[in-house]
Amino acid sequence: MLAFGEVQTGLLQNSVALPRRATEHLLSNEADERVRSVERPIARSISPDRLEGVDCRLPTTSGRQTRAIGTVVSRAVVVAGHVAQGSAYARVAPARTTIRLPWSHYLASPGHLEAIGKLDRSDLEQGVLTGARTTETLELSAIAARMLDTVQRSRVIDHAPPLRTPRVRLRWTALLDRSVERPGGTFTLVSEDVRSLQLRVPTTDLGAVVALCEDLAVHDWLLTTVLSVLDATLAHDHSRAERVSRLQPLLEHLPHLWMPGAHVPGELLPIWSALDQRPGFTRQWDGAMARVRDQITIGALDLLQAAATKPAR
Repeated sequence: MLAFGEVQTGLLQNSVALPRRATEHLLSNEADERVRSVERPIARSISPDRLEGVDCRLPTTSGRQTRAIGTVVSRAVVVAGHVAQGSAYARVAPARTTIRLPWSHYLASPGHLEAIGKLDRSDLEQGVLTGARTTETLELSAIAARMLDTVQRSRVIDHAPPLRTPRVRLRWTALLDRSVERPGGTFTLVSEDVRSLQLRVPTTDLGAVVALCEDLAVHDWLLTTVLSVLDATLAHDHSRAERVSRLQPLLEHLPHLWMPGAHVPGELLPIWSALDQRPGFTRQWDGAMARVRDQITIGALDLLQAAATKPAR
């Protein structure tokens, strides 16, 4: 079975890490459904799932007009009270009939789309990963963005973040098959704020795959944020004091969040590990954070030296 989705990640618009109870209040809904939270090894809270009924075309690169009817699952996630995500996903399979059934039939299978017409798996995968769309095409990015926007606009947070950071999108597809011969994934930087991930996984547990994609999205966002702030700071002729003030929040708020695979089910950890090694997420993270610390240390030494040599009044 093929599944696909999108995760959008950004810094929670709050001046400090949000405590667990406040985070759960932020993610709760009017139906009083329970927010799922864990504290170890790093805090993570997930909003109640929301179902979006859809009846539209699937994204394809060939332009094939395959109709899909069913529901998309969307949710918001907050990691360590600092990082917010909007996530939307579904799995798709051929419909058993070409006749549209009552919505009660589709609601009975949350996150399941039934494809009417020829379903070309490769064509659909590439359509999702490249962002192929028309006005009639399913657009998971809009659903994921709405979930994240709802969190970021909440009155529970103070809208005074310590950093200006980018929002990063991860489009993903996953072939779910216990008998898959070569499990793994291909991660691609599509643009400055868009990434793609194509997975082959030895499981039919869609929840495990979604957890993997959301965890990968968090760490890609962390790395992207540090690199963007570092590059922007060093690209301009800032004084040492200005550099320290711009880079200091990175050390105060982000390093403890780097914990690859913390919430990935064990059966999929080898895939995360392989993805971590091949693009070199952790190696690049360690190098970037070393540069941040070096710049802050140099700046602090310069300020101390300047203060020591300043004539006393």
